Amino acid sequence: MKHQVVRHALQSGAFFLALGLLWEGSVRVFEIRSYLLPPLSAIVRELVSSRALLFRHLFITLEEVLLGFVLAVLGGALMAVAVFFIPIAKRTIYPLLIGLQSIPKVGLAPLIVVWFGYGVTSKVVMSFLFAFFPIVISALGGLAGTPSHLVEHFRALGAPPWITFWKLRVPSALPSFVDGCKVAMPLAVIGAVVGEFVGSNEGLGNLILLSTSSSRGSLTFAALAAVTALSLGLFAIVAGLGKWVWWRAQ
Repeated sequence: MKHQVVRHALQSGAFFLALGLLWEGSVRVFEIRSYLLPPLSAIVRELVSSRALLFRHLFITLEEVLLGFVLAVLGGALMAVAVFFIPIAKRTIYPLLIGLQSIPKVGLAPLIVVWFGYGVTSKVVMSFLFAFFPIVISALGGLAGTPSHLVEHFRALGAPPWITFWKLRVPSALPSFVDGCKVAMPLAVIGAVVGEFVGSNEGLGNLILLSTSSSRGSLTFAALAAVTALSLGLFAIVAGLGKWVWWRAQ
């Protein structure tokens, strides 16, 4: 097993090394201008030289993402429970949620900035909006996917509804709910960055806009790399927490 893990890691490393060499070589051979596509070496140098600037903006975006994601998890879970157990909510709120989901969030971003200002709040709202719907859908699917024969078994034993919910439906819904959270986390990052694009004086999205407008291609790609690293890191944390919660629920 250990040798297999090492082999897979080497294969992945070799692939990304080859991809990086192809990028570097293509830029130099075809003499692509740096503001269009900088060489990978220039991006690495920018990551090192501008690390203080990148970290400052990254932590601002991180705060917005975490606030929006936590609100989406809490609100999405409560909404899913309400829609699942309250028939009138399923007939009214659920179609409304689907309709709102069909509205492009990028189109809403300018209105969100007008309503909530240029501060952190508008970015938190955008992060929340991007992450909310996948969590609701995954939680609903998990609750609805509880095996019916186990529900009947609990009912036959005379278990109160709240016991059936807490001891059966919640553990049964956890895998689907965790998957929804894993999908929602990168979307929360995208939502915060979109909010920073539209109206912000700080954050990685604002840094991308400023560096692009000043034709600093290496800084633009360095900021994009920071956004990617942020998404991957938060995704890994959510996946790890999901496994821990699932283990504790057993």
